[in-house]
Amino acid sequence: MKIKRIQAVPISFPVPANKSVTLGIGRSVKRDAVLIRVDTDEGLTGWGESHHGRCPGAIAKLIDTTLSELVLGMDATDVNSVWARVYKMQIASHGMGAAAVLALSGLDQALWDIRCQQANQPLYRMLGGSSKPIKAYAGGISLGWQDPESLVQEALGYIGDGYRALKLRMGDTPKKDIARVQAVRKAVGDDIEILTDANTNYTLEAAARVLPAFAEAQVAWLEEPFPPQDRHAYATLARMSHVPLAAGENHYTRYEFDMLIEDNCVRYLQPDLSKTGGITETMRIAAMAGAKKLTVNPHTSATAINMACSLHLLCGVDNPGYFEGDVTGLNPFRDHLAGQVPYKLDANGCVAPPEGVGYGLTLDMDFIQSHPLIEGPCYV
Repeated sequence: MKIKRIQAVPISFPVPANKSVTLGIGRSVKRDAVLIRVDTDEGLTGWGESHHGRCPGAIAKLIDTTLSELVLGMDATDVNSVWARVYKMQIASHGMGAAAVLALSGLDQALWDIRCQQANQPLYRMLGGSSKPIKAYAGGISLGWQDPESLVQEALGYIGDGYRALKLRMGDTPKKDIARVQAVRKAVGDDIEILTDANTNYTLEAAARVLPAFAEAQVAWLEEPFPPQDRHAYATLARMSHVPLAAGENHYTRYEFDMLIEDNCVRYLQPDLSKTGGITETMRIAAMAGAKKLTVNPHTSATAINMACSLHLLCGVDNPGYFEGDVTGLNPFRDHLAGQVPYKLDANGCVAPPEGVGYGLTLDMDFIQSHPLIEGPCYV
């Protein structure tokens, strides 16, 4: 079965001011994604999601003009060979680097969708797993920089929905971040897991200032205090931290994760299937993590596709960690792209993958056509 056609479909929607969230990477003004459609000569069509890289038009152009030319005519079920060709030609040497990995990620997801259709199996089965409960935390673009009272009310709402863990957005001033964590811990009690995410916005000094208070509040992890390239800061903070560190959503391919694991500073790995090389590469990363007794806790990105794929992958590995539940107040890419939210929280705060062939979703073509690309930054 040969790859006959590849098409990138960038999609967007504006975020109304009353639904905007401010966090360490800015204030959200719109949401973007790049969907990848792959058609085969035997009539099967697969869909995947590439992260937009904050420039969805550029990622789409790279897919349409370069990746498609590299892999047209290749075996649609030979995901390893497709992955290796794109890596060699666009990532390893004189290529587009991170942008090419984003593009490849969605292509890889679409090819796995095709493999599942050919076998008439759900993705978790094709990955060697079974459907099982996966613990989830309340995440997404939520629980941002706001006054502690408002943050507490938002947090209590998610706990009322059934979440037993939630992630607070940090990276503001140390004083404000400490006040937010302390207020939420006081309100939710000791049985709820509190995670924090600085979105790479801390200095080493600021991170050192918040750590004692975070440790006292029993924060389970501090995510991405620094940019992924700042290995020295991660190493320095890890030596002084009683709060475990988490990172990985901005690390690309197994090669960057190899350095992350070997540095031994980060306890929770967070590959994003729409960013780090797709399902194929994330399975490799999960195996590497398992050898060091580390869990994988995927960052789940924008649409129902990546969310569903992440759940299937967590059911296909032996070291699953948390699933990031998207509790963003407004996300039609989660709710309407496939006519359903791709997961449902159970009474224990866990979720399971959608049932059905592939990742278990049927996309709404009318919805996709009604959300064309909006140029410009998604955070300001």
